[in-house]
Amino acid sequence: MLHTTLEPPAATPPVMPWALRAWPPLLWQPDAAARVRFRHLDTRITFVGNACEPTAGQTVWAGRADEGAAGMAWDWVQVGQGVVAMADPMSVITNLRLLGDEGEVLTAHAAARYLNAFVRALPWQHEVRRAICGLTH
Repeated sequence: MLHTTLEPPAATPPVMPWALRAWPPLLWQPDAAARVRFRHLDTRITFVGNACEPTAGQTVWAGRADEGAAGMAWDWVQVGQGVVAMADPMSVITNLRLLGDEGEVLTAHAAARYLNAFVRALPWQHEVRRAICGLTH
């Protein structure tokens, strides 16, 4: 497998998170994917919070390589003033298919560990807080 760093894609229109499932799959070793340079494409607020339920939404990130575009998206929820978290760490939508040591495609459960590490490395919480602040201004 060729190990290249994904470059951010050129300017694109907003991508709906579920649309990432239609992108061609990219096979990737987890150590190579850790070097992927994703950039923020879009953050949507799907529910404006109230006294009983928190503000929630989705965020989409992507990058590009010679092999094609790679994307990741996940749901988030505001858990406190200025604090956001992934709504479900087991539900990262992506077209990356992570490979194990023997070249096998990892199960969703096994891949979740790596996908969550990728998410933690991104400044996604900043982008989500910016979107939330845009509601009040």
